[in-house]
Amino acid sequence: MNSFNIASTVRESWQVPAFDSPLWLGRRHPWCVVIPVINEGERIKSLLVRMTALNIADIADIIIVDGGTTDGSLELPALQQFGVRGLLVKTAPGKLSAQLRCAYAFVLDQGYEGIITIDGNDKDDPAAIPTFIEALKQGVDFVQASRFVAGGVAENTPKSRDFAIRFIHAPMLSLFSGFSWSDTTQGFRAYSRKLLLDPGVAPFRDVFMTYELLAYLSYRAPKLGFRCLELPTVRRYPKGEVPTKISSVRGNFLVLEVLFRACFGTYNP
Repeated sequence: MNSFNIASTVRESWQVPAFDSPLWLGRRHPWCVVIPVINEGERIKSLLVRMTALNIADIADIIIVDGGTTDGSLELPALQQFGVRGLLVKTAPGKLSAQLRCAYAFVLDQGYEGIITIDGNDKDDPAAIPTFIEALKQGVDFVQASRFVAGGVAENTPKSRDFAIRFIHAPMLSLFSGFSWSDTTQGFRAYSRKLLLDPGVAPFRDVFMTYELLAYLSYRAPKLGFRCLELPTVRRYPKGEVPTKISSVRGNFLVLEVLFRACFGTYNP
C-alpha cells in the first residue's frame, strides 16, 4: 500500500478500523466514487447499472466499502462487470463512520485528489457525479448534494424526515458552522484530499463509529474556512419503503444526539 505525500508519523497516528480488500485493480483516475453498503440487495445493483449507463467509470474509479454484507449482492465477477475497481470489507466493529474511515484512509493512501460518496441504496441520482468532480477541479473542498435547493428534487421523502432536516438538522448546522446548509443528513457528497488530510479536521479517530462523520464534517469544514458548496440533486424514496439503516426511534435519537455533539464542538480534535 502506498501513502502519497502523507508523512509516516501522521499516517501511523490514524485510527482506521481493520478491513480486507478482496478486489483492488489500482488507481486510474484522480477521483473516486466511494459507495458504502451493507445488505443492499438489488438496490446496489440498480445503482451500478445507472452508473454504467452514465459511463461514470470513465471519469472516476468506483470503490465499494462493505460493512458486512451477507445477502450475496457483492459477488466479485458481477461487480467487475459494472466497472468496480475496488471492494473493501470492514472486519472491525462500527457502522457508517467506521466504514467511511476505512475507505478514506485507503483512497488517500492511493493518492486520490478527491472523493465522491454516494449511498448504495439507490435513492440518489448518480447523474450529478460529473458536476461534483468539476466542483472539486475548481477548488471546492466540500460538495453537498441537496434536494432542497433550486433544481433539486425530493420525491416521496417521509414527512417526519423532511421536517427534521428542514427545521432541525440543517438549521442547527447552518447556525453553528456559519455556512447556509439546506440538506445535511444524506451521504451524497464530495471531499477534497486537502480537507481530509487537514490536522484541524482529523477524521481518522475512533470517536467516529456510527453517523458522527457526516454531521461533524458539515460543521467543521466551514469553521476552518474550507470552500463549501451545495449542488442540486435528485433523491427519490421508493413508494411504501424507506431504505435506511437508521431505526425509527433509537436511530433517530442517535442522529439528534450526534448533531448536538457536533455543533457544540465535542468531536473537534
